[in-house]
Amino acid sequence: MELPLTYEDITRILPHRYPFLLVDRITELEPEKRVVGLKNVTANEPFFEGHFPGRPVMPGVLIIEAMAQVGGVLARVSVPGALEQGKEDALFFMSMDKVKFRRPVVPGDQIVFELEPLRTGTRVWKMRGKASVDGEIVAEAELVASIG
Repeated sequence: MELPLTYEDITRILPHRYPFLLVDRITELEPEKRVVGLKNVTANEPFFEGHFPGRPVMPGVLIIEAMAQVGGVLARVSVPGALEQGKEDALFFMSMDKVKFRRPVVPGDQIVFELEPLRTGTRVWKMRGKASVDGEIVAEAELVASIG
């Protein structure tokens, strides 16, 4: 798999689609070890219409969802057979722990997500992730998800 992974590549790996696909690019990927992905936050994101009028702030839950989607790319490319043609197993959150938000994310920001697995498997993965903007951590979490 050649890096960076683009939107088209990501849609072949993840089942998510607009407006809920929150990953624009995967810039680093080492199966079973590490992944780095990007989200460009633009003023025309649908959630900014109501969160909040006059002071747009990306909802924290969507920052964590984007983080989980980047982790989902790592899990799916790491599990043998997970990307077989015609196989479209969904990814499901099981838990979120140690979630912390450090500062708001606003239009114009580029979020860099870095995740590493704490536990791997064919179905259940636990990862530690952090999200940063301009080198400053904006959120961090431990995430557990299931494939299929």
